Amino acid sequence: MELELLFVGDDWAEEHHDVELQNEAGRVLARAKLPEGVTGITRLHAMIGEHVGEDEEDPTVVVGIETERGPWVQALIAAGYQVHAVNPLQAARYRERHRVSGAKSDTKDAHVLADMVRTDRHQLRQVAGDSAEAEAVKVLSRAHKTLIWERTRHLLRLRHALREFFPAALVAFDDLNAVDALELLATAPDPVAAAALSIEAIEAALKKARRHNRGAKAQAIAAALRAEHLDQPAVVAAAYAVTVRVQAAILSVINTQIGELEEQVAANFSQHPDADIYLSQPGIGVVLGARVLGEFGDDKNRYIDGRARRNYAGTSPITRQSGKKKTVHARYVHNDRLLDALGRQAFCALRASPGARAYYDRIRARGAGHHAALRQLGNRLVGILHGCLKTGTEYDEAKAWTPAQQDQ
Repeated sequence: MELELLFVGDDWAEEHHDVELQNEAGRVLARAKLPEGVTGITRLHAMIGEHVGEDEEDPTVVVGIETERGPWVQALIAAGYQVHAVNPLQAARYRERHRVSGAKSDTKDAHVLADMVRTDRHQLRQVAGDSAEAEAVKVLSRAHKTLIWERTRHLLRLRHALREFFPAALVAFDDLNAVDALELLATAPDPVAAAALSIEAIEAALKKARRHNRGAKAQAIAAALRAEHLDQPAVVAAAYAVTVRVQAAILSVINTQIGELEEQVAANFSQHPDADIYLSQPGIGVVLGARVLGEFGDDKNRYIDGRARRNYAGTSPITRQSGKKKTVHARYVHNDRLLDALGRQAFCALRASPGARAYYDRIRARGAGHHAALRQLGNRLVGILHGCLKTGTEYDEAKAWTPAQQDQ
């Protein structure tokens, strides 16, 4: 007997879910607004159960929802449902196929999602069955990268404040994120206090940061801080000094937490069974390996071939053709974290792999720019990684860069 198919559209919000249940013919069987949590998921199971006869086999339940993360999604997967993560852009374009007025509501969005998984699920990506170990690596590596981005934002804010009222600090400290720079800015966050710093105080900060040649560096910093510069009124300078002290304190905390998170990333990544395969790839270390593993996941059935993995990575180009006109473009819809990690891998591989360097040079010789060549190299490296993961073997320079493969 052929199993019955039921389709669920789930328009989720932070506190509730608008759901719609359809049969294979597209007839709406039920609609409901369910609370987030155990109560809501229990009611969803009950709603599905009401439309399954006692003498029928368990139906195949297909769910469309605009996320692939969170306890609710994990509960759907644990119940044995097929869960498809629908990109919000896809849902918006599908809605426009049937309704051009621009009307929108949570109930209608649930209907759109149910229709999508009923008619076009073969075009949608099913949520991968990644292991708990891979999910843990993903959580930690994302938190680590997020803190690095936050550090950059706070460094830019600090630099902006110093440029506005204390340009001497930008001359004195070539790296505002250095331990000695942050300590001295926290101690003397304005031009007057900084000019009064003694050589001994500056040397103490340099010693704490384990700097070499501290005497000469302390003299250079003191000279820069005591040089004449245009200044702001005292009350304005005092206000800026408060912001500098705050930013210095925030950066010090962020730096400490980044270091602690990096240790956790390394510990979790090293326990994953694919860690050695990732670390064998050219240009990949522990942190980059954890980021790439976390974003790709470890479900063996998620990518049917290397092309599918490259498309998900965003490294493969897209072609637009109309009549006689044909153009090739980079993918602008992609996983930012994954593409950033793969770009860094490609850059580091230029020194770690002679084959990668030769491949990059051949692309540059054809007239491609640096970033375009790195993107193509990254695309090639993703294909190599896919082959290694598929066969369970580590990277081999000779096999990866045969003459025939160099021309691809």
